[in-house]
Amino acid sequence: MIAVTANEIEGRKIVRTVGLVRGSTIRAKHLGKDIVAALRGMVGGEITEYTKMMAEAREQATQRMMEDAERQGANAVVGLRYSTAMVMQNAAEILAYGTGVVLE
Repeated sequence: MIAVTANEIEGRKIVRTVGLVRGSTIRAKHLGKDIVAALRGMVGGEITEYTKMMAEAREQATQRMMEDAERQGANAVVGLRYSTAMVMQNAAEILAYGTGVVLE
């Protein structure tokens, strides 16, 4: 499954548009990570615990989007985008979405 942020794939022809495909996950903060993050916040620098957590969440949302695309008969996704929204205090949703297409 090819997934790109562009609206076309160079050298490939889109023969059919399947439509919107999406995948999401909701992640909550972890007490242990929060303690380490608070300490890092006091001294400055990257909060690697949250960086890793968000990267894993994006990966899971992307995988779910690709599974949705496959279920709908697409073999590629164009216009891939990510969105993040707070669902409740200490929890955020990561949404991956794009247009499922069939390439020749």
